[in-house]
Order: sequence, then structure tokens, then C-alpha cells
Amino acid sequence: MTRPLSRRKLPPIRNRYFFIADVLLMPLAVVISFLLRLETAQLQPYARTILIFAASAAIVKPVIFYLFGLYRRYWRYAGANELANIALAALTGTAVTTLLMYSLASLVWEFPALPRSIPFLDWLVSLPLVGGTRFAVRLAADVSSRSWRKGHPKDSRYRERRVLVMGAGDAGAMIVREMQVNPGLGYIPVGLLDDDRAKVGMEIHSVPVRGTREDIPRLVQEERIDEVIIAMPTAPGRAIREIVAICQEAGVACKTMPGIYELIAGHVSIKQVREVCIEDLLRREPVQIDGAEGRRYLNNAVVLVTGAGGSIGAELCRQIARHNPAQLLLMGHGENSIFHILLELQEKFPHLAVRPLVADVRDYDWLATLFARHRPEVVFHAAAHKHVPLMETNVAEAVRNNVFGTLNLLQVAETNDVRRFVLISTDKAVNPVNVMGATKRLAEMLVQDVARRTERAYVAVRFGNVLGSRGSVIPLFQHQIASGGPVKVTHPDMQRYFMTIPEAAQLVIQAAALGQGGEIFVLDMGEQVRIVDLAADLIRLSGLEPGRDIEIVFTGPRPGERLSEAMFADGEVACPTSHKRILVTQGSNTWDSEALSRHLQELEILVKKGEAAHIRAKMQEIVPEYKPLSQDLPRQAGQ
Repeated sequence: MTRPLSRRKLPPIRNRYFFIADVLLMPLAVVISFLLRLETAQLQPYARTILIFAASAAIVKPVIFYLFGLYRRYWRYAGANELANIALAALTGTAVTTLLMYSLASLVWEFPALPRSIPFLDWLVSLPLVGGTRFAVRLAADVSSRSWRKGHPKDSRYRERRVLVMGAGDAGAMIVREMQVNPGLGYIPVGLLDDDRAKVGMEIHSVPVRGTREDIPRLVQEERIDEVIIAMPTAPGRAIREIVAICQEAGVACKTMPGIYELIAGHVSIKQVREVCIEDLLRREPVQIDGAEGRRYLNNAVVLVTGAGGSIGAELCRQIARHNPAQLLLMGHGENSIFHILLELQEKFPHLAVRPLVADVRDYDWLATLFARHRPEVVFHAAAHKHVPLMETNVAEAVRNNVFGTLNLLQVAETNDVRRFVLISTDKAVNPVNVMGATKRLAEMLVQDVARRTERAYVAVRFGNVLGSRGSVIPLFQHQIASGGPVKVTHPDMQRYFMTIPEAAQLVIQAAALGQGGEIFVLDMGEQVRIVDLAADLIRLSGLEPGRDIEIVFTGPRPGERLSEAMFADGEVACPTSHKRILVTQGSNTWDSEALSRHLQELEILVKKGEAAHIRAKMQEIVPEYKPLSQDLPRQAGQ
């Protein structure tokens, strides 16, 4: 049976061997120092001095080296810090030995005084002897690595990848170094690239800086490059996207390093090179929102988050926890998801008062009990049914949860004097064409109605598609790619607004700070992104090629889906806020409280009967802009 190819390792050099070498070499350093200082004929009078100094050095210096940790180092990875430590240890050893010569030794023996230059010469000679033995270990390991690499490149079981490292900074240098000392990883650093042209032509760990990002296509052809690794932890997303685009055009695989927080933590490793995440390709810079206003109203407040176990709810809880609330109430219907976010918060914020509440927003009596008991001051309502096709076939449940669950929550909030309330809405509530969107638009209207009656800061926030959230398209595509394809896209022209989970949570917290009552806040998410483009990007970033390795197939729009979304409805006027990337509108709700209440009573009766067609008709009456798409949607040609 053929054994797998493995690298022959050098036998370990234990630190006791360095101790023995130091005991032998330090007296030698003394002798060499005297030979450098005196003529041969002058050595005889200093024979006793040399003997005492050498014996003292053999005893004292290893003790000093031990105190400096020179026998606890793993010299296979020695660097500049270790060299500086050796220099300081050798200097201290010489100084202590000289001091003993002039103090204790002079009281016991008579001997000629040391020439003044001898301690300095002793330090200079000791330094290469101490450092040389140790750095020889690293040199031998490097030579062994190169020899092993040269001996195996043609082995059919061993396939090395020729790589360019984009970024000639600290992260790039660390990546190149690890490739060199760990040939078993299978990477050959052919060159570095950097946008700073002053670095071009220089060498880092004997690897040349060959050019800038514009040189990638040329070098890929000339040097037969298999992969480009982006080692730019602090680079903005725009720069990463540009480099990825160049690599795609050049037909070369592209990966990127971990974030700067991992670099600071000392975790950067070639083993951590990851695929470029879709967040890197957001096609706009992520929005950063100052949390100062959020700190003012969340500090020392009792805060309730519904749907706290979901993607958005959990991130909301993480960000709220940083603002020092008096108590954070985690409410959700699924006990497992609540349990997980509870454990996470207890670990990260051990001093925070966190209380899990397993409850259903559809249960008014239980909500009333919880509010009366815990007295929340701020409520973030993230609990909702959100899957469009599922809600098209579960109409009564969508209305029961998204509409009457929200109504229950608003009523108990009003009764218990909750001062701030934020509803998580969606862009699908704009001119809705599906049940889910219509229920969220009606939920917005309920929030606006209570805000108008109570003059409290009750507001709504509209989201686009949230990247990486539970049930979103990105994890689905990643699963399909991992399964070998095909990647299923509903329509070649299907496009959506996208935002990240942190952006969504920041927007919610900021909306509660900005809101006076009845507003609908929207994040400026740039242009809509075609879903098929995201699918193609994910395939390429997995090291595969769309159409060759992974097919993209079009399945036709699902029930309730339209090709594109909007953030503002007809008749809504988008107005700026104090934050340049957050917009606000007052909506177009024309129902007064009495009429809206009457409609809801009639809707509730229909929901109890479960008659989907009648529920849809009533929803159209309450939400006039709701125009349902046919459930028998046309498929794409050939499907």
C-alpha cells in the first residue's frame, strides 16, 4: 500500500542542548576576546584572569540566559524579537560576569585587572555564538523545506499552486513567510503585488514585488499563476471588488485574508485564507451609523426584542447590549433560537441583565401579563412570517401573525406606556403584490395609527433583502454550489436591494432615536442587484466557473414574486434625515382609527374562518395598493 506523501521533519533540537553549548561556548568567547585584545606574548600575565573570567562566564551566563527565557523558545520560528532578546541577554551576562570579577572574585584571588575593552569584546563575541547556534536551527529547517520542495514538484500526488499575493504589507509578508516554511501547504509564492509603486522591485522574504493590481493579467500568463491571494485586511470593499473583477477577467482563482481584527489578534495564517464573501461584493460601501443617539435612549432602559432568536433580532440584541440597557428581554416563539442568543449574550456581556421570554405575539393575554410584569420602555418588533411563497399558500396564518400579532403588541405597548416602538417592515410592503407584503403594509398602518393617537415615537423601518439572514438567497445558493449545482434562479431579470445584518440592526436602533411618531425609515441601499449576478459571483468565488462547472438554471418566478422592488410607494415622498444615508417618509395611510378598527374586526372573522380568497379581498380593501399577482405565473421559455 502506498503511503501518503509526507515531509521528512528535522529531529527536534531540545533546549538542554543549547544549555550545554552555552556552557562550552561562553568560556571560548572569553578566550577569543583576550586574543583579539592582546598579543600572544602578553597573554601569560593574564592567565589567571582569563581562567577566572572564563569559569565565571560558564556559570553566570547560562543562568542569565535562563532568566531571559532563551531555553524556553522554539527556535524553529525565531525572528527579530528573539535576536533582540539574545543581544540583551548577552549584554546582561557580560555585565554581571564583569561585576563579579571586580567584586567577589577579587576578594578571593589576586589577578591582573581586566583590560577595559575586554567586556565589550566579550559581548561582541558572545552574541554570534549564542545567536548562531539558535538561528542555525531555523536555517536548517528552511534548507530542509527548500530541499523537500525541490524533490517533489513532479510527484503526481503532490500538486503545488503558484500564487501571487496582493498586498506587500504586514499581512502579505506573513502569508509569504508561512508558505515558505510550510511547503506541505502546497503554495509557491511567485511574487507580491502592491498599489504603492514605491515597493515595486523590492523583495520581501526573497520574493519580489512584481507590480500593481494592473499587472495581474500579465503575470498570470507569464508565470502560470494558479491563484491570487488578497492580503489587504484594511482595504475597503470597493478595492476588493476591483481586484476580484481583474482576477475574474484574467481567469485566475481569487481568495482573501481574514479581517483586520484577526490580524490584530495574531490569528493570521495561510490556513485561514477564505473565499471572498458576498459581503465583499455588496456593490457599495457598507453604511456606518453613529451609535451615540442610540446610547442615549437605550442606556438604563428596559428593552424588549420580539423575534430575538432570528438573524435580525439576534443582531439587534448584540448591538443593544453594547448600550448598557437596564434589562434586555429576549422574546421569541422558538425556544432553541432564544436559548442560543441567551448563551451568547451571557458569555459576551456577563454583567447584563438578560431575560428569555418564550411567547407568541398572537397570544394577547400572555403579552399583557409579560408587559405588566417587566414594564419594557422600548420595543423592537422583529417577529414575523417573511417567506413570500409560503405565505401565498398560508394566507390566514400570515395575517394572524403579521397583522394581529403586531396589533396585540401595539395594544399592550400602548396600555403599558411603552415610549418607543419600532416595527421591522420590508420593501415588499411597497405597492404589495403578495400576501406577506400586504400584511407588513397593514402592520405599518397600525403603527402609524397608534403613533397618531398617542403622539409617541412609534415608527417602522423598511428593509431590503438582508445578506446572510436565515432563509435568504445567499445561504441557499451556497448550499446548491456545495452540492454540485445547479444554482436555481427564478428569473434572469430578478433584482433586489441588499443590506448586511449589521446595517439592518444599526438602522433599527437609529430609527428609534430619530422617530417622533408615525415615520417610516429606509436605508439608502444604492442600486438593486440582479440575483443572477450574485449567483455567478458566488460560483466564481468558490473557484468554479458558471456554465462550465456549475450551471445556473431559471425556474420562473414563484407565487407572489415580482421582478424588482421599490422602497417608496406611489404618493410617498422620500425626505432626508440628519443621517445622509437614512431617508424617511410619512406613508399614505388615509384610514382614521375608527374605520381601521372596523376593518380589522371584519378581517379577524375571515381569518378565523380561514377563507383565503375572502381574506385577500378584504386585505385589498384595507390596503388599496395591494394588487395580487396571479398564482399561475408564466414560466421562462424552455422550463
